[in-house]
Amino acid sequence: EFGRKPGKKEKRDLKDEAKLDLLPMAFTKQSSMWVWIDPQAQLLVLDTGAQGKADEVVSLLVESLQGFGVALVDTQTSAQAAMAHWLLTQEAPAGFSIDRECELKAADESKAVVRYARHPLDIDEVKQHVEHGKLPTKLAMTWDERVSFVLTDALQVKKIALLDAVLDQAGDEGGFDTDVAIATGELSKLIPDLFTALGGEGRTAVGDAVGTAVPAGRKGVVTGAASAPADTAPEEAPF
Repeated sequence: EFGRKPGKKEKRDLKDEAKLDLLPMAFTKQSSMWVWIDPQAQLLVLDTGAQGKADEVVSLLVESLQGFGVALVDTQTSAQAAMAHWLLTQEAPAGFSIDRECELKAADESKAVVRYARHPLDIDEVKQHVEHGKLPTKLAMTWDERVSFVLTDALQVKKIALLDAVLDQAGDEGGFDTDVAIATGELSKLIPDLFTALGGEGRTAVGDAVGTAVPAGRKGVVTGAASAPADTAPEEAPF
């Protein structure tokens, strides 16, 4: 319009003005997350293994539901201590079995990591690693020959998969309601058994702090992301 080159301030103002004009026309980024609230068990389950995403959803729940507070899951025995004990004794807790995947990490400055994949873990080599200070950060397990998963030292449950015993029982029936009923039905039994294997629940303060959580005065939380038999079964679930 004026036949001259704009100065720095004018150029910045033009850029800001163009951005404001174009912003309403920009593509929006949408995401979704499954949320399972079990009032009877007083448990909230989020379909994500990412703490940031869990925080965001819990914040929205706290803002939307009056009087909604959260409490992190706590257990008498830490997941890492329990996994180390199971590997040393080569005995899984009642109702569970140890599978063929594990990650061990040194607690010293070396941060050395040893990983086993599709490998038997009931061997002396694994015991020696634990005895020499490499602690388990991941351990693949199966519950009741119905659900397989990977437990982490942060009390996360990942790679959840419903096994043939569950899928055969479900038959060919499908649909959202059926898939949700099957997945939550199995997890509602697995979660208490896992807490028991870790010595039972501890006590945590209840508040409206953002995090993986449950309604005020209630037990704790499971968060996850998911697979079989349908997209509604969590695949990752940090507690």
